[in-house]
Amino acid sequence: MIDMLFGAFLIFVLRVMNYAISTLRLVTITRQRRMLAATLAAVEAFIFAVVIANIVNDLNNVPNLVAYCFGASIGSYAGMFLEARFITGYVIFNVISNENAHAMAAKLRDAGFGVTETYGDGRDGLVTTLRSVVNKRDVKRINGLVKQLNPNAFITIEEARTVQRGWVRAGMPGRDKNL
Repeated sequence: MIDMLFGAFLIFVLRVMNYAISTLRLVTITRQRRMLAATLAAVEAFIFAVVIANIVNDLNNVPNLVAYCFGASIGSYAGMFLEARFITGYVIFNVISNENAHAMAAKLRDAGFGVTETYGDGRDGLVTTLRSVVNKRDVKRINGLVKQLNPNAFITIEEARTVQRGWVRAGMPGRDKNL
C-alpha cells in the first residue's frame, strides 16, 4: 500500500514538473530563445516518458491515474505562476480618449510610465491615443490610473514579443531602465 501511494505521489510530482517546464518552454519559444527551449524540451520529454511508462503499465491503478491528472492541473498552474513571477514580460498598453488625454499622459509620466501621444480622428471627432510599453506586473497599476483619470477611456493591451531600445519601468517603483 505504501509503495502504491509513493508511486502515485512520485507521478504527481513529476507531472507537475513536466507541465511547469512545458509552460516555461512555450515562453522561451515565443521569446526566440531556441537553445533554452530545446533544452527544456529534452527535459520535458524525459520526464513525460518516465511518467507515461508508469501509467500505461497498469491502467487499472486508479491512484496513479488520479495523480497523473491532478499533476497536470497543478503543473499548469505552477507553470503560469513561475512565468508571471520570474520571467519579465512586456505589453503595449493603449488608451484612446477624446477628453483630457494630454493631462492623462502627464499623470502617467509622473507615475513613471513612458507615454507616446498620437492624435487622430475617431468616430465622434478628435481622439488621442496614448501608448506605453509596460512590464506585465504594472498592468493593474496603469489600468487603475487610467480608469481613475478617465473611466470612459478605451483601453487595449497587446503582447510585446520583443522590446529593444527605449525606456520602460523595471516593474518596481523607482527602478527604471533604458533598453
